Amino acid sequence: MLRIFSRIPLFKAVIIFLLVALLTPVLLVLVLRFADPATWMWQLQREMSPPAGYPQTSKHQWVPLEKISPRMQLAVIASEDQKFPEHWGFDLESISKALQQNEQGSRIRGASTLTQQTAKNLFLWPAKSYFRKGVEAGFTLLIETFWDKPRILEVYLNIAEFGPGVYGVEAASQKFFGKPASKLSSSEAARLATVLPNPYRMSAARPSNYVWQRSSWIQRQMRMLGRDYWLDYKS
Repeated sequence: MLRIFSRIPLFKAVIIFLLVALLTPVLLVLVLRFADPATWMWQLQREMSPPAGYPQTSKHQWVPLEKISPRMQLAVIASEDQKFPEHWGFDLESISKALQQNEQGSRIRGASTLTQQTAKNLFLWPAKSYFRKGVEAGFTLLIETFWDKPRILEVYLNIAEFGPGVYGVEAASQKFFGKPASKLSSSEAARLATVLPNPYRMSAARPSNYVWQRSSWIQRQMRMLGRDYWLDYKS
């Protein structure tokens, strides 16, 4: 490979490199529009550098969106991204609030959309930097361009970590509630959505007072949005 590039003028080599760098993310996103990922960056990082409490064997089982309870689908939208059906990957209002609160030394929940979180979990590393956020923004735009919203939600729910080494809503539902994801109740779905920001400090199986309070808030948001809010969009 080095010999090949040594015979190519520098300008052409730079152009080829840039084309490869630009086209590779596009191809990855296009392939994953139709193919379910066998693994993803968030899982790989956990496996290579396991945090405290990470099990020796992780759990994961992919299920299509139609086999995930509509209550669970609505719960993560109500909790994480209520404008999910409307935006093109970014919630500018939440980003603005997050920047304002960062300046005040505090943090805000919910600045990242479900699309951004999907991009991060699939392709990126957890370090906080402007460069990483820029790469995340690029993948977010590609995902919104080439995928539809149901596919974004399907991938998100299948790769999110709901507990140490518990990936995807099917594995989480089986482990914590002993039932398939298609049978989750509103309360169970809200508890799973609650722990998503930090499944190492919060547990759906052994809820703290905060988890109960937060899950109650999520259920109120679900009722406010309406049972058919997401179902109407999908149809």
